[in-house]
Amino acid sequence: MKTIKAGVIGVGYLGRFHAQKYAAIDNVELVGVADADGGRAAEIAEECNCCHFSDYKQLLDLVDAVSIAVPTSLHHTVAYDCLGKGIDVLLEKPMTVTLAEADELIQLAEQKNLVLQVGHLERFNPAVLAMKPSLTTPVFVESNRISTFKRRGVDVDVVLDLMIHDIDIILTIIDSPLKTIHTVGAPVVTDTTDIANARLIFENGATANITVSRVSLTNVRKMRIFQPGSYINVDFANKKIMTIQLCDELLESGMPKHDIQVNSFAGQDALLNEIIHFVDHVRSRTKPDVSGIEGRNALEVVLQVMDQIKEHQNLELYRQFKAASGK
Repeated sequence: MKTIKAGVIGVGYLGRFHAQKYAAIDNVELVGVADADGGRAAEIAEECNCCHFSDYKQLLDLVDAVSIAVPTSLHHTVAYDCLGKGIDVLLEKPMTVTLAEADELIQLAEQKNLVLQVGHLERFNPAVLAMKPSLTTPVFVESNRISTFKRRGVDVDVVLDLMIHDIDIILTIIDSPLKTIHTVGAPVVTDTTDIANARLIFENGATANITVSRVSLTNVRKMRIFQPGSYINVDFANKKIMTIQLCDELLESGMPKHDIQVNSFAGQDALLNEIIHFVDHVRSRTKPDVSGIEGRNALEVVLQVMDQIKEHQNLELYRQFKAASGK
């Protein structure tokens, strides 16, 4: 089996984990890592026993495939350079800043017959993978992704940082065009949106209600999917899935009897699953499950949500917040 020569561009918090996974996979050689912070690149290279570069372009002639985990504002530039050199790309989410940038990357990858995968990590959460056989026709989805405040990631809107995960999954499980979006959101700690809710209504009548926050005292990452005769409870954080199947026989209360099945996958690694999936498609020259098209679809909805929140925000309250925070 051919050894895939891999690299990681951007080895901050998340990129470091990418490097570790490549270094641990059979028939993959982690050739090098690159980061604008040369000291950080050297540190991760020593940890993973590979070369290091402060200029990512020095890495491009040495690899077959790369993970790109640089700031979102640089995604398009770095990915375009890699694709232009004939390198397969795993690009962290959100794919790009604009749809035009996403379209340009998709077109270039198609022209060169290259693999372009977008890093929507929750797609490879074992609980999400396990729910697929139980899906029929979802009619209502309730999603909550609530986290404690962390300085990492606050340079972007919470919708772009957190809600994009749930939007990507919902677009995958509801097989219908999106009809309307209703949103609310507000800044609390930063000068971008820190808490938000979006209700997505699809052409077939299915509805998804998504709440995200990064200013909570606890961490919750759960999704409930209701469909005729059953519902599914997915706990992303604990990698657990509970399926409730309704029976024809009724209880004394009039509620149908039900069978409950719980499965836990605590020992499995979503990022390792994602990178193995990428490497397999690099080797087979086939389209990954989360291609540039899927990444663009999620980005399109996220940008609509963000635009609508900004439109609806009370400008006077927003000015008061900025004045109180001294920004």
